[in-house]
Amino acid sequence: MKRAYLGLEFDSAIATSSKKASLVVCGVDEVGRGALFGSVVAAAVILPASALPELVEAKISDSKQLSAYRREELATKIRAIASAWSIGDASSTEIDQLNILQASLLAMQRAVLNLKVEPQLCLVDGIHPIKDLAIPQQTLIKGDEKSLAIACASIVAKVWRDNLIASLSFKYPMYDLAANKGYGTARHLQALKEYGASPLHRMSFRPCQVEVAAFGGKSGA
Repeated sequence: MKRAYLGLEFDSAIATSSKKASLVVCGVDEVGRGALFGSVVAAAVILPASALPELVEAKISDSKQLSAYRREELATKIRAIASAWSIGDASSTEIDQLNILQASLLAMQRAVLNLKVEPQLCLVDGIHPIKDLAIPQQTLIKGDEKSLAIACASIVAKVWRDNLIASLSFKYPMYDLAANKGYGTARHLQALKEYGASPLHRMSFRPCQVEVAAFGGKSGA
């Protein structure tokens, strides 16, 4: 499949749609919704208009279409030239308490509120607006394939979460986390059957609900 790189059309149109000379636009995206282990992570990124051509030239695209090396490379560039960027997350405990959708929205809310620059508009990937956010926002289906700001947020969030899970893999080596980043690969599922779930697994997710004594007790019903 031919890879689609993002241009300036969408972001430029949004930035100039206001009567203000330069609308401060924030892209927001989350990663890790489908994982069995660890937090769901969101990033919020504000790009200066002057940086957009450079990012287009760098061939930004949806983070899922990029290699791990290329994501790392682009994340470093994005963080360096962004007007502001931040991370928000929701823990596995919060995911179990709220459900994955609400936890994802909470992570996105935290990412926006953590920004050191207040945006005038948030472009949010998906169909659900961020709750309790006193900032205008626009949802965008497949936003990471249409908006440069959302695509950049996707890359930053993906790299941050991947690095977090890789660091936790040393504490929980049996789950092959360095390779699967918390997702339900065959080796991960087999390890759940053998060792049970860790304290950072999402117990509201059915594959984690296995009858194996681990970490001091049974890991689920």
